[in-house]
Amino acid sequence: MSRASISGVPCMLMRGGTSKGAYFLAGDLPIDPAERDEMLLRIMGSPDPGQLDGIGGAHPLTSKVAVISPSAGPDADVDYLFLQVAVDEATVSDRQNCGNILAGVGPFAIERGLVSPGPEHTTVRIRMVNSGSIAVAHIATPGGVVRYSGDTAISGVPGTAAPVVLDFTGTEGSAGSGLLPTGHVTDEIDGLRVTCVDNGMPVVVAYAKDFGLTGYEPVDQLEADDALGDRVQSLRLRAAELMGLGDVRESSVPKTTLVAPPADGGTICTRTFIPLRPHTSIGVLGAVSVVTAILLDGAVGHDVAHIPDGATRFDVEHPSGHVQVEVEVDARAGPPRVRRSGVVRTARKLFDGTVFPR
Repeated sequence: MSRASISGVPCMLMRGGTSKGAYFLAGDLPIDPAERDEMLLRIMGSPDPGQLDGIGGAHPLTSKVAVISPSAGPDADVDYLFLQVAVDEATVSDRQNCGNILAGVGPFAIERGLVSPGPEHTTVRIRMVNSGSIAVAHIATPGGVVRYSGDTAISGVPGTAAPVVLDFTGTEGSAGSGLLPTGHVTDEIDGLRVTCVDNGMPVVVAYAKDFGLTGYEPVDQLEADDALGDRVQSLRLRAAELMGLGDVRESSVPKTTLVAPPADGGTICTRTFIPLRPHTSIGVLGAVSVVTAILLDGAVGHDVAHIPDGATRFDVEHPSGHVQVEVEVDARAGPPRVRRSGVVRTARKLFDGTVFPR
């Protein structure tokens, strides 16, 4: 039996946005990545479809890990490594960011004493290690204490909580191949017209109608369609090659988002796969990337989106509601450039204590 199995590992379980994950200080985990990942599999209970012998929630949205440390550079306060722990496979991926889990990083850093809180509000500069980009989190800390309660609601999460405002810089090309990783606004893959975009999350944007869908189907209907899953996998594997991501059979990126005209007063309607299971909502950086795509003339979704002149805030419809994101793009630049992006999320501490790996 390992020493960690006996003495345990300090851990904070948090809901960040529409995801849930285990947050650790880097110093509490093994330094060697292989040893660290092996421990995390045991902590989360993978591989097992139910993650019965661990703290994972049996779904990709609830099998996530944040590893936090003091920043190694002067332009950030903390470094945040995101790890996606597979549910039914013994794999841990660091090939993507997670903007939802990001919402809990600032509060965790304050709780662990990595950042000193202000008397009312605290700003935490976060380096997203997976991509090297910077996010700035704005957190309510009345009396120098993180406030989790509040009146901000986000779709897909019951009740309300205190807002966590996230501003992003330098997120374009998070996987290393630029905002438009293929070099084109559109490509044809498997007979489908798609836009491959990366503004914090590599995403393949396609029309729902090209898959024989309306784009308004509920998640359980999409999840029951095995043929749809096969088509999504074929599309993302071929897209990944064009995007410079290589063989992604065991990777969670790129995501695939099917778009349709808005149905509930929003900007665009989406159905996202992560990478093959339908998302119950949409990831923060996934939503930012999709909006970035539809702002480009000629891109997939641009023609069916509702984009008011001069708008910088956009309403992305998803299976459980809406998410508001802010994106400013200089589409006239060659290639297009992202000026800024941001989103409002919430987070909540669920438990703080010791987890015992199996």
